[in-house]
Amino acid sequence: MNSNLEDLKNKPIGYYENDREDMLKYIPQGIKKTLEFGCGCGGFSGLLKKKRNVEAWAVEIDKKSAREAEKKLDKVINSDALEALAQLPDNYFDAIVFFDILEHLVDPFSLLVAIKQKLTDNGIIVVSLPNIRYYRTFSKLVLHGNWDYKDHGILDKTHLRFFTYKSIINTFIGLGYEIQEIKGIHPTSSRTYKILNCLSLNAFADVRYKHFAVVAKPT
Repeated sequence: MNSNLEDLKNKPIGYYENDREDMLKYIPQGIKKTLEFGCGCGGFSGLLKKKRNVEAWAVEIDKKSAREAEKKLDKVINSDALEALAQLPDNYFDAIVFFDILEHLVDPFSLLVAIKQKLTDNGIIVVSLPNIRYYRTFSKLVLHGNWDYKDHGILDKTHLRFFTYKSIINTFIGLGYEIQEIKGIHPTSSRTYKILNCLSLNAFADVRYKHFAVVAKPT
């Protein structure tokens, strides 16, 4: 993650401020302690504290955003994700959250294995990942041959890893997780996509979604 730290520091205004309220429904009722990697300014974990009364921890590499998050959360570690592990207690968190962060890491796989020991016996991880097969990205590549990096979005220039519906499933199973739920979110409204998917007998169902939400538990 350190390799693209300067690009992460120069993100557009508001990049670190999305509270991701749409992901609240994937957090089970009754949890007591949460940890969020890449919390930005603490919007989502702040919502958890407000609506679920949890003890909210977070890890954020951007110093300015971490300072803002400290105003809302119980503990914020300003650090690279892997380096933060030594500062986190074992068998402590009921839910660990990764919203659009794993794709920025050089080695998200080692992190997903290592954080298992930070979860309670019934603990889960909740993840949001961009879908590289999303219709607009898919059509630009397949129909027009374009693969142009942007300051944000599916082809964010700080993305180091790319995922599809199938690769998400294979990744989590391969790392020793049981997927409890995987659901497409942020669908395209394109009529062209709907026609294409209909003509292909739903072969492009996964192409509809910009992101996938995943709830998984260590096996």
